[in-house]
Amino acid sequence: MILPIRAYGDPVLKKVAEDIKPGHAGLEQLIADMYETMYAANGVGLAAPQVGHSIRLFIVDASPFATDDDGKPTAEAHLKDFKKVFINPYIVEEEGEEWPFEEGCLSIPGIREEVARQPRIVLQYQDERFKEHEEVFEGFAARVIQHEHDHLDGVLFVDHLPALRRRLLNGRLRDISRGKTDATYKLRFTPIK
Repeated sequence: MILPIRAYGDPVLKKVAEDIKPGHAGLEQLIADMYETMYAANGVGLAAPQVGHSIRLFIVDASPFATDDDGKPTAEAHLKDFKKVFINPYIVEEEGEEWPFEEGCLSIPGIREEVARQPRIVLQYQDERFKEHEEVFEGFAARVIQHEHDHLDGVLFVDHLPALRRRLLNGRLRDISRGKTDATYKLRFTPIK
């Protein structure tokens, strides 16, 4: 089932998400619904808070980075099978020289801005069977994970922007919270007061 994505201004997007325990009710269905929702919105990642669940869960499918618009392999061709579920993820290390890249977010449709992130991370997480993992991710995979991990800490990509740039975006962000957007996917709005 396609779920409505919470738009900028919804309080759940600013909360720190809680850990999930094995046996969490409806988790398997939530994961399936999140994938369906993400694909319907043409996203590459989706965090549980974006669909109204303040729990430490996100999914990614970075395969769109593996090919260019003509279907030819890119420098990120290794991402063609990068589809994962991350439960209770925590970044334990970030390293390397920060590199800027234009990011967007399904909760903030129509706004894309350059965000600087480190190119290598070490992540501890559990998979959908609650098996423990500690894994190194680099490049675009690391960036997508950092973006989604931020959602679990109540941080949006616009929070990484310089204060002046954020102020310049305030009107557009307020419009999104009020439903003034041309997004083609289901959104749920909570106007900022």
